[in-house]
Amino acid sequence: QHITFPASIIEPALFEEGKMFDGSSIAGWKGINESDMVLLPDAGTAYLDPFFADPTIVLTCEILDPATMQSYERDPRGIAKRAEAYLKSSGTADQAFFGPEPEFFIFDSVRFANDMGHTFFQVGSEEAAWNTGAKYDGGNSGYRPGVKGGYFPVPPTDTLHDLRAEMIKTLEQVGIETEVHHHEVATAGQCEIGTKFSSLVQKADELLTMKYIIKNVAYRNGKTATFMPKPIVGDNGSGMHVHQSLTKGGVNLFSGDGYGGLS
Repeated sequence: QHITFPASIIEPALFEEGKMFDGSSIAGWKGINESDMVLLPDAGTAYLDPFFADPTIVLTCEILDPATMQSYERDPRGIAKRAEAYLKSSGTADQAFFGPEPEFFIFDSVRFANDMGHTFFQVGSEEAAWNTGAKYDGGNSGYRPGVKGGYFPVPPTDTLHDLRAEMIKTLEQVGIETEVHHHEVATAGQCEIGTKFSSLVQKADELLTMKYIIKNVAYRNGKTATFMPKPIVGDNGSGMHVHQSLTKGGVNLFSGDGYGGLS
């Protein structure tokens, strides 16, 4: 979710007292009789939104209980912050680092219905293996990844390189360090973009921003990006491998003298 405030009302008190909102309108949070909750912006998360026509600063917010002004127990970001604090207090490690690798599909069109008389869904992708016999105004080039044959192809089979590069540039504009992008195993436009690891809270913030940017870059190019785990049948779904490490006193606790430098 997001909410927008005009610049004219932004003042230091916003970062100390926050802004009230209706928590009952978010499924699973608050009842209508205790709906008031507080959004407290985190100034360290600010970036300039790359999509809005007017200059707009994006801030990630903490969710607070107005009665105590403490973190709401169901706020995922608050849970992540408490998890980081618990790790330190346990003495097991000083910090945990995470490096997720989200996979996603980029479709040319998405149609669906769930009505009284019929139910269907249909995804369209000129790159899809099932379109080898399709007729296009400019002709069918025949270049497309086969089922489970989409890992690391070169153009023209990989038709999405430039779109992923645009996504990478946009991610870097908002401060997210990127490391790699490539076509993934599945046909019909499965892709992956890799970013640099970070702490739990920062990486979780970045992952949500990353999904927002990928979807909106696809949208402004007339396409639809989805992180659904299995949008097509008979080919690889989209996962999200997560690399994890623990450090204590600057020492990686997972490294050692074993095979591959493992402990």
